[in-house]
Amino acid sequence: MTQSDPQAQLKEFAPQHEFFVGIDSDGCAFDTMELKHKECFIPNIVKHWDLQPVSKYARAAAEFVNLYSKWRGVNRFPALMKVFELLREWPEATRRGSVIPQAPEIQAFIDSGVPLGNPALEKAVAETSDPVLTQALAWSKAVNADIAEMVHGLPPFPYVRKSLEELSGFADAIVVSATPCEALEAEWNEHDIAKYVAVIAGQEMGKKAEHLALAAKGKYPSERILMVGDAPGDLRAARANDALFFPVKPGYEDESWEFFFNEALGVFKAGKYAGDYEARLIEEFEALLPEVPPWRSSTHPR
Repeated sequence: MTQSDPQAQLKEFAPQHEFFVGIDSDGCAFDTMELKHKECFIPNIVKHWDLQPVSKYARAAAEFVNLYSKWRGVNRFPALMKVFELLREWPEATRRGSVIPQAPEIQAFIDSGVPLGNPALEKAVAETSDPVLTQALAWSKAVNADIAEMVHGLPPFPYVRKSLEELSGFADAIVVSATPCEALEAEWNEHDIAKYVAVIAGQEMGKKAEHLALAAKGKYPSERILMVGDAPGDLRAARANDALFFPVKPGYEDESWEFFFNEALGVFKAGKYAGDYEARLIEEFEALLPEVPPWRSSTHPR
């Protein structure tokens, strides 16, 4: 990644094989989602946004958004705004008297079209000195610091390495992620699997759909482009580029990668993945990620 153009690696990427595979990292290739969110993101949400009076509700909302719902895998800034929204709509939380942030300044940053990472946020803070953006930057930096200290020694899911080895014989592969590049490079290098991917694309290089568009669209036939992911955003990124999608099912990651290695990878290579085969896998995946929080259910204990 260059300072002048963070997307240069993607734009300049040239095919070496006839197939292309983009692979998400957190929660997909690595079992890092639970640790990162429960130990790094959520404590810092409570701390930096003064949510101590509603900490148990903030934790539940953040876990739902980032781990157990259709928003799983979304960039940290839209996810933070969704957590605030859910808290404002949760009667038990609002009764505690805590002021839940509205943070329209963060929404404006999200809507500005810049890559949603700390470099762009730092620039916005420098230009505006906005206190809410400054608070968001402090939160985001604290999250990154805790991740750097906390998250290590977590190997990729079983069958990830075997799958990457198999892919290297017939497909170009890159990392397609909303995680900061520095953390991605550390994790992929720590476990010696960075050698299997041509580019490690994180949040500073744009959204996942941009990663695929720049690296693959128009360079390969659409039926030879596959996105491997564990979140609806990964599916949307694939569809935005007329690409295929293989879901790593949350809660069933080991089984998903074993199935990918033993069957789906060969089906993709044979050109038979599109259609009913893919549709069945996506249907099973989408059924695992609800839109309605459990506390809105009539059966949820009060």
